[in-house]
This record gives sequence, structure tokens and C-alpha cells, in this order.
Amino acid sequence: MTSAAPPFTDGGDNGDRVHGRAVTGRMKIFDRIRFSGRLPAAFLLSMLVTGCSPEYVLRGGWEELKILTDMRPIEEVVADPATDEETRQKLLLVRDARVYAERRLGLDAGTSFRNFARLDGDTLVLVVSAAPEFELRWKTWWFPIVGDVPYKGFFHFDDARKEAARLEAEGYDVYLRPSAAFSTLGWLPDPVLSTSLAEDSIGLVETVIHEITHTTFYPKGEARFNESFANFVGWRGAIEFFCDGLADAERCATAEGRWRDLRTFGEFFNSVVEPLEALYASGLSETEMRAEKQEILDEAAERFETEYRPRFVSGRYRSLDRASLDNAWLLSRLLYYTRLDDFEILYESYPDLASAVGALIEAAGDGDPWQALDALLVATDEPVDAGAQARAESAGQE
Repeated sequence: MTSAAPPFTDGGDNGDRVHGRAVTGRMKIFDRIRFSGRLPAAFLLSMLVTGCSPEYVLRGGWEELKILTDMRPIEEVVADPATDEETRQKLLLVRDARVYAERRLGLDAGTSFRNFARLDGDTLVLVVSAAPEFELRWKTWWFPIVGDVPYKGFFHFDDARKEAARLEAEGYDVYLRPSAAFSTLGWLPDPVLSTSLAEDSIGLVETVIHEITHTTFYPKGEARFNESFANFVGWRGAIEFFCDGLADAERCATAEGRWRDLRTFGEFFNSVVEPLEALYASGLSETEMRAEKQEILDEAAERFETEYRPRFVSGRYRSLDRASLDNAWLLSRLLYYTRLDDFEILYESYPDLASAVGALIEAAGDGDPWQALDALLVATDEPVDAGAQARAESAGQE
């Protein structure tokens, strides 16, 4: 089923280098809806180096060129008397978060977030993702440099809708959603876009640190690790920024509440995986499987309302659009919510976030980052979540 909007109503507002750097992905589109995070790095560069149609390549390159041509240094925009005060304050916050990420968190920002570009609308691209109707497996598109990518982005929205319709006609569960910004992860001097400034200060700082995490460490072909890891670093980094960097008690508490909710949200997503996987392995007919799949999703939506909503403290997760729940929706969420509690355990076993991030990146090197996480957790004498590990390895694979 194709969904033109995310199935949740969001109640929110929206230095030394770390060792073991392995930057292999260079394009990132992230979602305008803050709860669902960002899409994996690869879009623009992949268009320019693959066998995509010439029209697709030219359109993407042209849109990127317009953004880079129109961008201005943040300091220049801040000093401009014509800049409204809200924009000025948010750009100063971006600048401070960038400095904090490098000097206090040990991340590598490269040339990102030094400039600002104003867009005409609130949506930069529409992004299509898909999954087979009876498999928890992404449909992926392969691109050089970054490997398999579980989405395809379009600057021209009619093209996105046509692609979604084509995939749906082939029998896929399809998810179509808007995105408002992008980053090239260091290949180009990524500006902060006006669409990102629609977020509140906490979400904006998290976005900056999340994106800089990708420029610091992005192992090829590990989309789920990359996004979940950046979710962890982005939110934990925002907490440290407001709690320690600014000593802002109110925003510190709000950021901590959102991080707790994010992990609760991840717990909900992962709870849906096991019954669906059991169903898809059951050997039932497609008709029977389709009916039972709907029952599982309906039951999950009910559990969200009765068990999970009362646990949220930040007011960001209010309701589910049951009609939008399917495999593509679920996988698009699991991309950002895998083993967040394990990342939190890792954090708690080190003096600060910079130490935890540095240890994980160094342990991973050019190898499997999930195995590196497991090894570090064993070293802390904390139990490894074997179920989450298995889901990370099996769900979403071709």
C-alpha cells in the first residue's frame, strides 16, 4: 500500500578526530518528520556515478547545483540586518553545535554546516522505499561507493509517485514520504537548509550532530547500523550539549525525555518483527497470510495505544495511522531504531559520549560494526541482546 504521508502524527517541534574513521557513504537525505529520522547516505552521489537514466541524473545534479549556488556563509547571514531574529538565533545554534561536536564529542564535521541555503518550499525530495508483501526485506538499489541503499529519492514529485505506483503494481508494500534536507557527508560543503530551521532548538542540534556522525564514520553497506548509531550519537550528543555545554536545565530535561521516548518507540517497532517473521515462514497461502498479517498489524496498533503511548513523556508520538502500516513502513522505522538500548548501555560504561563513540569506531575499524558493539558490550559484562542482534542481521537483508 502506498502512503503519501508518515503513519504517525508527530506532536513535537519538530577537536581531535575519532580513530578508525571509515567514511564510505556521501549522500544523506533526512526526513522532515523528526520521529522517523533520516534516510541513508547515498542519493546525489549515487545518481552521478551509476547507470540511472540521464534525465534522473541531470535533474538531481541541477537541484544540487542550485542549492550550492544559492548558499551563503552562516556568519554572513547572521550579520545581515535583513535576517529575522529567529533565523539568526537558530543559525548561531547550528554553529555552536558544530563546534561542540568537533571539540567535545571528537567528531569530524569537515566543511559541513558552515553555510546556509534558503529553499522555496518545505520539502526538498520525495523518497520511495519498498518491501515484498510477505518478507521483512528491503527492496534495495545498488550504487557504487555506498553499496545497497533501501530507498530512491526524487526532486520531482510526480516521478516519485510514478515509481511508487510501479512498485506497488509489482506487489511491493510501498512507502512514499517527504524529506526536507540533505547532506553530502563531506563530498561538498553541505549547507544547513531553511527547511531544517523549522525544527525547535533541540531537534536542530540533534540533526547537526547526527549528520556529523555520518561524516565521521559510515561503514559501507551498513544502513541500519549507520542510522541507528547516528540516532544514538545525535540524541546523546544533544543531551550533553544542553546539559553540559549550555547548562540549560529545561532543554536538557526535554532532550533526555525525547531520547527515552525514542528508545521506547524502537522497542515497539521491534516487537512487531517476530510475529511477522513467523507468519512469513509459516507456509500459509497468500490469502491466509494477507489476512493474518493485517491482524498482526492491527494488534500492534492497539498495543501502541494501550501499552506504549502512556509511557511517552515528550508528547512527540500521539497516534498511528493504521491504514499505513505494512512491511515498508516497518522497515523504514527499524532503519533508525535498532539496538538503541545497547548503544545506551555502551554509553553508560564510558566516562562520556566521546569515549564511547571513539571506542566503538576503533573496535569496528573496517569490520562488522555490530560485532564490534557486541564485543564492547561483553567487555562491560552486560548481556548482549541476542534477539536484537539476530533481527539486525536478518531483517532487511536481500
